[in-house]
Amino acid sequence: MITPGHFVRLSCLAAVSLLAMMAVWSTPAAAQPARQKAALPAPQCDASKFRLILDVGHTPEIPGAISARGDTEYNFNLRLANVIKRKLEDAGFVRTTLLLGTGEAIPSLVRRVTQANAMSADLLLSIHHDSVPQVFKTKWNYEGKDLEYSDRFKGHSIFVSTDNARFSQSLTFAKLLGARLKARGMQYTPHYTESFMGARRRMLLDAETGVYRYDQLVILRTTHMPSVLLEAGSIVNRDEELLMASEEHQLQIAGAVTEAVSSFCAQSATQTAKVTPPR
Repeated sequence: MITPGHFVRLSCLAAVSLLAMMAVWSTPAAAQPARQKAALPAPQCDASKFRLILDVGHTPEIPGAISARGDTEYNFNLRLANVIKRKLEDAGFVRTTLLLGTGEAIPSLVRRVTQANAMSADLLLSIHHDSVPQVFKTKWNYEGKDLEYSDRFKGHSIFVSTDNARFSQSLTFAKLLGARLKARGMQYTPHYTESFMGARRRMLLDAETGVYRYDQLVILRTTHMPSVLLEAGSIVNRDEELLMASEEHQLQIAGAVTEAVSSFCAQSATQTAKVTPPR
């Protein structure tokens, strides 16, 4: 028989047990013994060790496209590449190298690829400026010179090759670059997807960032590192030619490239950390 005194004592014991269990359940995680090691800091990009090649498209002797006002694509490429190089170096990417060619187009291209592959670089970016098929050009006279222009298309484009040994990383950087250009108000040209481009028609791999597939480009296909080609804009478009020649716009492009390289470097550091076994 349970007397009233027994009942009171049992009730007290049950209450004490319940409070003890609640205290254990409510103990903050920080107060409990650590069962796992603290998370390691995320790998950081070491800009001073990252090696980037800026390939300057074409040569002084075979200069590529001729702009609406008679300047050469090679000159546009070289000017922009120098601005990009300075911007990258200011950001700590001191191992940035300009890759320059001379002489005939194909021998020069082969030499540049050979040089690039000997550098053990982390990334290659080839700098170009765009033109259009001859059928879209119109003749005009500028300062006494008979020249050609086409104001029909404008904007940049980015190319990668699926034949590149590091295609996945090439595509990653291409998307990063396209995204940074877009964030700065620049738009890519969609005309490479149109049937009227004929043999120059390209597959659009990413509609958000303007990345196209161009497998046959030697500078993309045969280089050993992730490789991307940027057509910065159309120099046969009379308005865009002036824009491409302006230092302000060149700095905008250089800023976008630097941001993309920084992000790519950080991602590469993370991937390296994942595949490196702990010591």
